Amino acid sequence: MKRKTAFLFLMLTLVLLLTGCWNRKELNELAIAVGMGIDKHGDQFRVSVQVVDPGEAAKKGASGGAPATLYTTEADTVFEAIRKITTLSPRKVYFAHLRICVIGESIATEGMAKALDLLSRDHEFRTDFYIVVSKDARAEDTLKIMTPLESIPANDLFASLESSEKNWSPSMTVTLDELIAALTSEGMQPILTGLRVVGNPEMGESNQNIQKIDPPARLQYSGLAVFRKDKLVGWLNETESRGYNFILGKVQSSVGFVTCPEGGKVVTEIIRTQTAIKGSVHRGEPRINIKMHVEANVGEVECQALDLTKVSTIYELEKKLEERLEEIMKSAVRKAQKSYKSDIFGFGEAIHRADPKTWNSLKKNWDDEHFAELPVDIKVDFKIRRLGTIGSSFLNEIKE
Repeated sequence: MKRKTAFLFLMLTLVLLLTGCWNRKELNELAIAVGMGIDKHGDQFRVSVQVVDPGEAAKKGASGGAPATLYTTEADTVFEAIRKITTLSPRKVYFAHLRICVIGESIATEGMAKALDLLSRDHEFRTDFYIVVSKDARAEDTLKIMTPLESIPANDLFASLESSEKNWSPSMTVTLDELIAALTSEGMQPILTGLRVVGNPEMGESNQNIQKIDPPARLQYSGLAVFRKDKLVGWLNETESRGYNFILGKVQSSVGFVTCPEGGKVVTEIIRTQTAIKGSVHRGEPRINIKMHVEANVGEVECQALDLTKVSTIYELEKKLEERLEEIMKSAVRKAQKSYKSDIFGFGEAIHRADPKTWNSLKKNWDDEHFAELPVDIKVDFKIRRLGTIGSSFLNEIKE
């Protein structure tokens, strides 16, 4: 009898410990946020949230309605602005499926750290979404543009950024954790991809933008935003942005060319890169050495009288491509050193690894003094692996 009583008491105790679904959230009570934009309007934060319309997204626009809705509110803090959206939306916004966060250029210039605290603190925000900076436009405006291939604009931005990083190279994906790590690092400054609206923004907000073969407005990633701590100080152009990614070894695939002596171009497709950044200190003076190994295939030949079957021709092309890549990388270093004095490459971290004691004496004025005058040696080893399905171009056989 005592054993039965003890067993019954144990079962009742376990039942009390069961939590059940006390904090459940029904799907039809939530507004799923996929995109978010943060701008500054006066002294207040202007927060825009792109929410999926499940009915329209399932129909893929067959009824003519937009697959997503944008809610925008203003408040003294980002958290208040988000909660204020409940005055506009019949459902509470849910951020666990956020794909893209656009920081307005205005708030980036002023300092974006305060706007990021909520994103890193709130348990609903995962850290796998990408962060970009709007260029020559408000973050709100970029989230209004309707996109053709991906019906939900935030998904289009997410996929386009990944594709651009893998196949071209002037852009890069940055998650919240990576951004905060750069913000809190003593030897590296943050950098984010720029996003701009190309064309007519007003027409881009309507269904007409996806009903034409040539949309009146498009969203395009353009250059990299350079920061000093949390403040935007300038931009790298496309060539400099590619140089930045080459230096950090982030290029998975890209395309480049060199000119031929008699005119025309030889285009190569980069298929593999490997970069090593090493810091050193000699007599108290820091120095950076960058060695890069590149493998590529010949993709296009416009040159006449160019015999790719000769080893000497391939060797000459490789040397020209090495020189061109070195110049692209040096252009990014010059811009960061002379124009912005911002160590976006993590050279300070390389010096720290090489000589921690010397780094302690350099880190206080690293960006303004030491980085700006830092000698950087770049050496590229370029190898052509394949010539394609043909050897020399048929252009050699065309006689004028």
